Amino acid sequence: MKWIIDLFSSSLGRKLIMALTGLFLISFLIIHCTINAMIFFNDGGETFSYWGHFMGTNPVIRTLEIGLVAGFLIHIIQGLSLWRANHAARPVKYSVTKAPNSTWYSRSMGLLGTLLLLFLIMHTSHFWIPNRTNQFTHGEELPLYKMMFDVFSNPWIVFFYVIGCVSLFWHLLHGFASAFQSLGLNHLKYNGVISFVGTAFSIIVPFVFALMPIAVYFKWIN
Repeated sequence: MKWIIDLFSSSLGRKLIMALTGLFLISFLIIHCTINAMIFFNDGGETFSYWGHFMGTNPVIRTLEIGLVAGFLIHIIQGLSLWRANHAARPVKYSVTKAPNSTWYSRSMGLLGTLLLLFLIMHTSHFWIPNRTNQFTHGEELPLYKMMFDVFSNPWIVFFYVIGCVSLFWHLLHGFASAFQSLGLNHLKYNGVISFVGTAFSIIVPFVFALMPIAVYFKWIN
């Protein structure tokens, strides 16, 4: 039992947890992005509301939601722990800060993660928290489709959502490939595939998320 505790309290263990929770959250992003993209059917929210209701009331999904919240918290806590450990190991910055194979966004995961955390707080306070609170207190869901039009009528909120999606793009661009590397799935035979899929995913998902508030604000959908 002690070796398990030692493993997951080590730098390697924390990286493994970051990788596993990151891939779990990536699977959530696929589902969340797909459901939200239903607004582009432009049918007055009928398709979006149907699937949103299914996700919000299905007992299996609601149970998995607990794991999702736990996944977010663990990913955030481990990310902060790794950042603090790396910072403590280098109290004085190197005279040359750019490693040959590093990118600015791989060196800025702490900043990007913080921006994403602020974005997550804003996003959940607009939709998830009010909706779940209303379900617990009154036993019914809020009209999320209508709420989107109310929230995204504010250009500043739309702007900050887009900034959040840009941060998500850079975070995923590094995190996707990094997760596979941390799990030891790093080989010349399939590194190219991982890189291609990761880049495509990092572009498509944040783009769709950013397009939603923009489309609502400019009334491209109704």
